Amino acid sequence: MKIAMLGHKRIPSREGGVEIVVKELSTRMVQLGHQVTCFNRRGYHVSGKEYDSGNLHEYKGVRIRSVPTIRARGLAAVSSSFFASLFAAFGRFDVVHFHAEGPCAMLWLPRLFGKRCVATVHGLDWKRQKWGTFARNYIRFGEKVAVKYADEIIVLSRETKEYFLREYGRKTVLIPNGVTRPCIRKAEQITRLFGLEKDDYILFLGRIVPEKGLRYLIEAFRTVHTEKKLIIAGGSSDSQGFMEEMQRLAGEDRRIRFTGFVQGRVLAELYSNAYVYCLPSDLEGMPLSLLEAMSYNCCCLTSDIPECADVVKDRAQTFRKGSVDDLRKKLQFLCDHPEVVGKYRKEAADDICGRFDWDTTVEKTLEIYRRG
Repeated sequence: MKIAMLGHKRIPSREGGVEIVVKELSTRMVQLGHQVTCFNRRGYHVSGKEYDSGNLHEYKGVRIRSVPTIRARGLAAVSSSFFASLFAAFGRFDVVHFHAEGPCAMLWLPRLFGKRCVATVHGLDWKRQKWGTFARNYIRFGEKVAVKYADEIIVLSRETKEYFLREYGRKTVLIPNGVTRPCIRKAEQITRLFGLEKDDYILFLGRIVPEKGLRYLIEAFRTVHTEKKLIIAGGSSDSQGFMEEMQRLAGEDRRIRFTGFVQGRVLAELYSNAYVYCLPSDLEGMPLSLLEAMSYNCCCLTSDIPECADVVKDRAQTFRKGSVDDLRKKLQFLCDHPEVVGKYRKEAADDICGRFDWDTTVEKTLEIYRRG
């Protein structure tokens, strides 16, 4: 098949979960003999131009086409998805795969030209606190366009599947993300860069945005009695003001450190050597960082929202969403009981890699493409 994918910022990139999903799907589909074109945005990486991978035309067999992008907050996604949809409409594609709700506002365009259109809803993006009224309404509009015009809608969680059925009476297909079992890395670069050793830190990794629950984590950790550090790894995404607010909240507590955006070997070492990985989110689609952390045999502590609880089952600790006190108690318990941390570590990777596999995800997605 000839497949187009759009809605991501760019591949290869770790700017967000959407970019990781598009990379994994597209490269694996090429390996299976399909022709895949990914429409990348022009412009710099959200964490700075030093993280750009350049203006690629091909990546692991995937054709890369960069589309015109208005480099202004709120307009980059709208403009890039419009041009990507336009090119996909006139291109020779069997399937056009839209990723995320906002870009789906343009889904009608290739549909008008007879293309089979599939949408993946990675989460209910209009709920994210960083968006203003116009952006939130536009994203919600994209959701409604997908409901009306998409041939198939893929969702990543049971909660989102139930939402579409309840809100619109629209049936969707649940296809979770996958994960690949990684190589465990010794603490080398993170020791040199950040002074970190194995088991001497609690790790948060993700975009520094309000819905990730970072405020709860910092407030809770400040009253935990431990010499372990709290490492906050990730860049801002249209949310520099929130990043600065979190740095002020951390205050003079020298145990709390911000690393900025990380990737590659540094990222692998952070996962490999963390004492606990903490994801205190209020809102998720299907958190790839949680899958990754468990694949590294991390002991995980997450909020009890269904999107996280359905992933960890009984293989991790959870706390009541939004409760600083409950989060503090769970952090203190894990710091005081390394034997419990060790128990979760033994179970994490085998369980998560057995239940979530990229090859299965790709196979199920291709089945959706072939329908009709």
